[in-house]
Amino acid sequence: EVQLQASGGGLVQAGGSLRLSCAASGFTFDDHAVGWWRQAPGKEREGVSCISNSDATTTYQDSVKGRFTISSDNALNTVYLQMNNLTPEDTAVYYCVAAGGSSCEHGVQYWGNGTQVTVSS
Repeated sequence: EVQLQASGGGLVQAGGSLRLSCAASGFTFDDHAVGWWRQAPGKEREGVSCISNSDATTTYQDSVKGRFTISSDNALNTVYLQMNNLTPEDTAVYYCVAAGGSSCEHGVQYWGNGTQVTVSS
């Protein structure tokens, strides 16, 4: 059974930081790009960041570039999202995902649970 268990969300003031973690199991972690999507209230889900576990290539949504950093630990099958200088616009449920292949250009194959991030002004 594929599992992507996200954690680390919470309530933080604007300008603060949070680190999300996602523990993956049930599939070959090294063969899939992994990353994070988010869904804000009343909005569509959107991709935030992705990392290829084959060559460590990363991608970021423009609105988070320079503030968020994605990383992964292949030995632990875990992906992280360090979020700095958070703004109220970052408030959303954050989902851990795994792509259908090793490149971030692949579509999402697996969705994990969400973790709520709330940024107060």
